[in-house]
Amino acid sequence: MPIFIYNSLSRKKEELVPLKPKEIKMYVCGPTVYDQPHIGHARSAYIFDVIKRYLVYKDYEVTFVRNVTDVDDKIINKAKEELPGEDLNTSFKKVADKYLSAYHDALNNLGIEENGIVEPKASDYIPKMIKFIQDLIGRDTAYISEGDVYFDIKKARDYGKLSNQAIGKMESGARVALGEKKKDPLDFALWKSAKAGEPAWDSPWGKGRPGWHIECSVMSSDILGDEFDIHGGGLDLIFPHHENEIAQSEGAGKKFARYWIHHGLLTINGQKMSKSLGNFITINDVLSKYPVDALKILYLQTHYSNPMDFTERKLDDAYKATQRFEMLFHNTQKARKSCISGIRKAADFIEKNKNNFIEAMDDNFNTPDALASLFGLVSDTNKFIDSGAGSDEYVQIINEAEGVIRDLGKNVFGFVFENNHEVTEIGQDEIEARIIDRTNAKQAKDYVLADKIRKNLEGQGIILEDTKDGKTTWRKKL
Repeated sequence: MPIFIYNSLSRKKEELVPLKPKEIKMYVCGPTVYDQPHIGHARSAYIFDVIKRYLVYKDYEVTFVRNVTDVDDKIINKAKEELPGEDLNTSFKKVADKYLSAYHDALNNLGIEENGIVEPKASDYIPKMIKFIQDLIGRDTAYISEGDVYFDIKKARDYGKLSNQAIGKMESGARVALGEKKKDPLDFALWKSAKAGEPAWDSPWGKGRPGWHIECSVMSSDILGDEFDIHGGGLDLIFPHHENEIAQSEGAGKKFARYWIHHGLLTINGQKMSKSLGNFITINDVLSKYPVDALKILYLQTHYSNPMDFTERKLDDAYKATQRFEMLFHNTQKARKSCISGIRKAADFIEKNKNNFIEAMDDNFNTPDALASLFGLVSDTNKFIDSGAGSDEYVQIINEAEGVIRDLGKNVFGFVFENNHEVTEIGQDEIEARIIDRTNAKQAKDYVLADKIRKNLEGQGIILEDTKDGKTTWRKKL
């Protein structure tokens, strides 16, 4: 079955037809490393990790490039703040290395695959950026202005085609910032002349550093070639960043990306994430309280192209959803042990749910529907187990269902299927005593206390399960 994706460039859903059969070359805009990675970074990284995983699952050979911006005003300002008095030519590098390491640690904690990912740094590509800019000047699509170099927007073909904006309207709202020496307000910097004390590199136009947009055009063409399959990033990058990438790459005679994938942005309780609002949530903040699969389920429940609002309640619900996997695996263990002779049961539910999962992912990576199909398989497997023990074929069906759940969950969604928290050892007598306390609290209609006891035990790795006859059993987390 073919994969269809929504192409931001054409603004319609298209069949993914790679330049080379069964081979995908993909470039994604990565982090600007000047602060601790937050849950917005996590969503972006996870979205493209799932897309990459699914392409591999469908037998594509994927070359995945994610750049790192390690030369930027924000990094320089952070270096001034954290390392005052130090030479900025070295302190900016220390800051960038520090926060890139934090980003890698966070991705590792998220279980996001790093194997096979190409991760170029802007600072390593400055000589190639200079050469690229020289080529643009030679093609008369860029010009020098008192040590700065600007791209001439009048020389761009169909400028605004990605963001679907008319150039006339863009110009009417554009302004020339103080110190800029460009012909047109929409012209953008390819090279910026050096400011006193700030990091700078030698160039044919004097000391300076590259503009932001140029790095992605240079890195992608150097690693993936002048034309490649997929370019990804957040919706906030469409204009001006991605629009300018297209302009300068096509201005250099390159075809550039064929499909553009953009994900929606993340808010916190309906507000933009900001330290000034006190709602800046790092990846480590979340993973210190919840298992990683809970965060992943939360992300999967919203289609990548849509905005996502993060709330503690939604994360709690996602955490509860992880328990459905633990319960299923617990039930499959019990079913295997209790197997007796019997008749073969119908097992078409496995293929049905798996096909639904694949159809959803083939349709523009529809993770909400794919996740629903995975949980549908969990529910159907539990129903099958509850139908009664059967023959060896019955056990084979259970094994097959569990295998499909683990295969799709792990290889496509990157689930670890386990609680990644430390569990305090607790004795059976104490567990039974707390169950009695909880039962007494429920009989006294003190449901707050009863729920507190249940959550306290859950935090220690003990899951309580209330049966239909009013009894309470317990088990350890798997």
